Amino acid sequence: MPKVQARTVLWYLVFLGFAVNYMIRINLNITIVEMVMSKTKNLQQRFIELNNDDGGGGGGLVRDQNRFISLNKQFSVDFNTSISNASLIELESHNLNSTNSLPSKWSGNAVELNNLTVKYVNQTFYKKIETFSIEKYLLRLFDIEYNKLGFEWNEYQQGLVLGAFFWAHWVTQIPGGILAKKFGTKIVFGLSNATGCWMCFFIPIISYWDYRALIWWRVIQGLICGLSWPAMHVLTAQWIPPNERSKFVTAYLGSSVGIAIFYPLFGYIISWTSWEWVYHICGMVGTFWWLGWLILVYDTPALHPRIDENELSYIQKSLGSSVQTSKENYTPWKEIVSSRPVWMNVIAQWGGIWGLFTLMTQAPTYFKVIHNWDIKTTGILSGLPHLMRMIFAYIFSIFGDYLLRTEKMSRTNVRKLATTFCCIVKGCVVLALAFYGHNSIAAIIFLTIATMFHGAVSSGPLASIVDISPNYAGIVLGISGMIGVLPGFISPFIVGILTLDNQTNESWRYVFLITAGMLITSGLLYVLFGSSTLQTWNTPLKCKDDKEDYLLSTDTATKHNIYKDQNCIELLNQNNENN
Repeated sequence: MPKVQARTVLWYLVFLGFAVNYMIRINLNITIVEMVMSKTKNLQQRFIELNNDDGGGGGGLVRDQNRFISLNKQFSVDFNTSISNASLIELESHNLNSTNSLPSKWSGNAVELNNLTVKYVNQTFYKKIETFSIEKYLLRLFDIEYNKLGFEWNEYQQGLVLGAFFWAHWVTQIPGGILAKKFGTKIVFGLSNATGCWMCFFIPIISYWDYRALIWWRVIQGLICGLSWPAMHVLTAQWIPPNERSKFVTAYLGSSVGIAIFYPLFGYIISWTSWEWVYHICGMVGTFWWLGWLILVYDTPALHPRIDENELSYIQKSLGSSVQTSKENYTPWKEIVSSRPVWMNVIAQWGGIWGLFTLMTQAPTYFKVIHNWDIKTTGILSGLPHLMRMIFAYIFSIFGDYLLRTEKMSRTNVRKLATTFCCIVKGCVVLALAFYGHNSIAAIIFLTIATMFHGAVSSGPLASIVDISPNYAGIVLGISGMIGVLPGFISPFIVGILTLDNQTNESWRYVFLITAGMLITSGLLYVLFGSSTLQTWNTPLKCKDDKEDYLLSTDTATKHNIYKDQNCIELLNQNNENN
């Protein structure tokens, strides 16, 4: 029986790690749909929910449904007419079980109509509100009042809550790469992920305290989780041969599968229990992953106690001298920040992340508010695009590595081809979403296809960062992430402003038009000016010494050995041209 390669085990642990990482990011995106008190409560949806859930409320109200519809028609009230929160609060101020205590403005059949409505609210809506959670139990135990209808957060406040994770997320991007280079990815990525998960345990009770406290808790959570992505590139550079990077980097898109799985799962959890349990499950899942990560992952192949000797030899030979094994303190900051390939990757990541985060963060609200899907359907529809994203990423990565292995296309052109799909083509699909999203089926199709195309990022900008500098990939990704993550809070802020008291197809069209513009512009710039060739500053000290040896040596064999080092070819060629 063939032995499982250490790289394969590493791929799965990294894959699960990024799934956990995005679980932390997106849990609030779907729970906020149930956390917040809706401005309208659709009666038809409530009757459907009651018909599907006969536990406790009984079938009495269901049998009254025809009478309810008849009375609605009699009073010229359409069955889809919603009862506002104001009406619910007015009803709540009376004895919900007493006809005599109803407002005097209702009489006769109107009273009967209202009684049925009140009965529905009492048996279904409040029944769901009172579903057990640890936080509600503690609040009742200490006699602390809370709004059973949900939190009264407007769209602007919701935008702040959703975007808070990314407010300080950019701050730890560069430190994440530096710390991983010094202490190893195992500790930095592992603790970043695990701590973020453990913080989820406290989100429900903090939400009941004050939305501003929740904002700052999410800020801290985002700050800690910001260490994770750049730290991983350090591990990739140490473990993965150049022609396998496109495929390995698909493990980063465990984030997509995480979204695809956790969105529907969270939707069902909320439907079965309450939104608070979502965060407790996140904390438990993160703890189990952390234990596996500690046992099975090592920072370099040489440190792995169970790696096969042939695999170790293959990795070391493939990487050659492009990766430093010593932890040198010198970092060529000037060369990095003035490098055009670095900034083209930053630009491509900016556009791609703007598109990804906008669709990822806003999808649950968009499907719930604009297309009126229930929470379970919303979870499925919000997660499906990211499953397609992972599948597309895997297929494209195999194709990209084939092009590199057979030398049918240069490394730079493979990365540009991938960026064309993850930015330009995706942007065109988002344009279609902007103009045809009013149709529910079209909205699902276009959002799914747009997110799917973003999977090519693993063979594009993400892989290119390791291509141009394996030794400083963590730091370069930190710079890219520091700037590229800004759309994570800028986009929700803009969406909050555009949709404030204006949840319409027209306002969402502007959201998608802005997103499409970011994607297409960033993609075009990368295709025109990007490069994925190994940069001379990847090993600056070694190249400098080799250059001096090359100039001083009179021995042809010595010059030839120096010239064979791929890291210094460009520098030496420049010297030859000058001489």
